[in-house]
Amino acid sequence: MSAPRTTALPASPLVESEDRRALREAVAALGRRYGRAYFQRKARANQPVEELWSEAAKLGYLGVNLPAEYGGGGAGIGELAVVLEELGAAGCPLLMLIVSPAICGTVIARFGTEEQKQRWLPGLADGSTVMAFGITEPDAGSNSHRIATVGRRDGQDWLLSGRKVFVSGIDHADAVLFVGRTEDARTGKLKPALFVVPRDTPGFEYRPIPMELTAPERQFQVFLDDVRLPADALVGDEDAGLLQLFAGLNPERIMTAAFTLGIARYALDTAVGYARTRTVWDRPIGAHQGIAHPLAQCAIEVELARLMTQKAAHLYDAGDDLGAGEAANMAKYAAGEASCRAVDQAVQTLGGNGLTQEYGLAALITATRVGRVAPVSREMILNYVAQHTLGLPRSY
Repeated sequence: MSAPRTTALPASPLVESEDRRALREAVAALGRRYGRAYFQRKARANQPVEELWSEAAKLGYLGVNLPAEYGGGGAGIGELAVVLEELGAAGCPLLMLIVSPAICGTVIARFGTEEQKQRWLPGLADGSTVMAFGITEPDAGSNSHRIATVGRRDGQDWLLSGRKVFVSGIDHADAVLFVGRTEDARTGKLKPALFVVPRDTPGFEYRPIPMELTAPERQFQVFLDDVRLPADALVGDEDAGLLQLFAGLNPERIMTAAFTLGIARYALDTAVGYARTRTVWDRPIGAHQGIAHPLAQCAIEVELARLMTQKAAHLYDAGDDLGAGEAANMAKYAAGEASCRAVDQAVQTLGGNGLTQEYGLAALITATRVGRVAPVSREMILNYVAQHTLGLPRSY
């Protein structure tokens, strides 16, 4: 499913500018040069997509959202979401784009000290540095208020202890941005805080989690045992709490939506191409409404989710964190649902061929589930919308 074509209308949250359309076309061309076969080969070998990552970095795509004074493109999450969606639509969805420049880069750019920005942002922008992100814990799930990873002062240093699960790509990352908690000096209560921990720091142990996902990025569980960190490992204000955390989580939801939308578009393009050419009873199967209508419905759902994703990115880049939070949650939900249905219908359209390696669809069945489960479950998004949008009483 190709990106919709538009005439030269004025740019708005719903109609992309010429620059953004040009970015889409350029990234799509890059993605096609590598393609699904390249991505699958790397994924099955659990190898990073170094060649694609490096070329995207040289072209300025990886850091398009980061400040220009630190080597980035000076644009926003909207542009980075375009990069991720178009690569996904070409069969190469890069999960670490969500993590490294979107979450970690955004948090450091907004709240880091000048020294932290100088140390980390140029590498994140040119792709030479990769940063993972750790928030999920075995006993906390989606409840960030129950995070048990705690940073405690020890002189000028911090001692960080805790456990994390489902941290993507640590084995090829230079550092991890961990969400922990510190004690509020005024109230004594624990509040969220973020720490940058280089991968080779003593006391930092990580182990792979066996997954039924075919992806270049592996998942890890992490053990932090009194990991000693310098004072400048803390990102931002010690008392800023949730403000800094959600500065990274809203882009995470927007980028997850773009990730799953790219997968959906790849699946629909594959199914539509097959339906046009696969002939049974002297006519292409796409001529039958039993094939055509479900694909058309999926195309509509994907486009609606894309529009909400664009709205969320527009609000975030405009500085409306509250409005972006609602839209980002809705976009992530809509994209996850649309992607699951699109991949399922694509496999059904191809029949047995949909389960072969040749067409690259079967592995997407599990990949699209990520959009429903992570980084926050669809049930928690429904809780958010019920409470914040509809004003209903909390259920938890």
